[in-house]
Amino acid sequence: MNRPLDSKARVLFIHTATRPPLGADTWIHALIIRHLDRATHEVHVACATGPAGDPTPTFKAMRDIPELEIKPVNLGSELFAKSLLERGEAVIKTAPALWSLFELARYIRKHRIQLLHTSDRPRDALVTVLLARLTGAKSIVHVHVTYGHWMSPMLRWAMARTNALIGVSNFVAGSLINGGGYASNKTRGVLNAIDLAAWDFATDPGPVRADLGIASDAPVLICVARVFKTKGQGLLIEALGLLKNELPNIKLLIVGQDYPPGNNYTDELKALAERLGVSHNVIFTGLRNDVPRLMAAADIMAMPSFEEPFGLVYAEAMAMKKPVIAFDNGGTPEVVEHEKSGLLSPQDDVPALAANIKRLVMDAKLRAEMGEYGRRQVEKRFVPQRLAEDVAGVYRELLGRD
Repeated sequence: MNRPLDSKARVLFIHTATRPPLGADTWIHALIIRHLDRATHEVHVACATGPAGDPTPTFKAMRDIPELEIKPVNLGSELFAKSLLERGEAVIKTAPALWSLFELARYIRKHRIQLLHTSDRPRDALVTVLLARLTGAKSIVHVHVTYGHWMSPMLRWAMARTNALIGVSNFVAGSLINGGGYASNKTRGVLNAIDLAAWDFATDPGPVRADLGIASDAPVLICVARVFKTKGQGLLIEALGLLKNELPNIKLLIVGQDYPPGNNYTDELKALAERLGVSHNVIFTGLRNDVPRLMAAADIMAMPSFEEPFGLVYAEAMAMKKPVIAFDNGGTPEVVEHEKSGLLSPQDDVPALAANIKRLVMDAKLRAEMGEYGRRQVEKRFVPQRLAEDVAGVYRELLGRD
């Protein structure tokens, strides 16, 4: 028998990150927070707010959400990728962090918080599990990446002790169960979503093409991603090398910056393009804050990445009515339907990748059909309301309300 919903589920999201940029994990949580039904949920967020004149990216994303209680928290600097000296300084500052943790536990008890929801950032996951133990609340770690032993011991420890794991795709959830050995009865796949209001498919492509010196009739591929090997930018350049005689005026926009900073992969890609004789076909835009405009200027979204956990950029391209070219692995097939919203090929098969590019470039009707289908799928499957309701279902399970 279902327990009557005589009170709201009280949930606290925990985000202690202080450094930019805003991560996709926080952005997804902001969508969930905004769209959780306030008739059945009381929503709080604990985040580092930063000084008044220099708010943290997380606080900026959260502060304007209606009916949200924000609890400032300061757990100090993050230790990831810091020098030994910086780590030492962070340890010296542990006392204020412990006091902030104590204050947060008191806040949870005062507001009778039942659910603690965080991302797979190691410190946040650890803090969430510890606070759950201290207060009796249920903990949830939302995992945005495929399981791997590259995950920190802190994160793996927390995931083993949390009450629930949410993967951003069934593929990610499966990797947690099959690769990480986490219990299947506490692991769920909940597909990501995007804010459709940010993606206007009617945006004029002309200004961006003019700015970049691209002819109005030139076919344009776009790849929006951090620039490193597993995102597949190099494979796209290799595919252009195979197509340079058949599609001499094709352009590839590589949008993003090297990851991690300083890895110089962009320089490697430029050298590869030069070696293959396609330098004039490839435009490196660097990091941009006008991705919807760039998408509007393109004909095809192409990102042949290795085992993409979900692929938010695929859903964004589909919202812009752009067909997608990718590999048939990871969480990609849960977003992109082969022959319907795009074309998928086997991992690392560059000739097949080139064939898919040529097919879509040469068939404007197919591009339009796939674009229309993709937009309909985003409107149906990848909206924040559906995401929030799926997450609310996990909450109901944990609270015994299903």
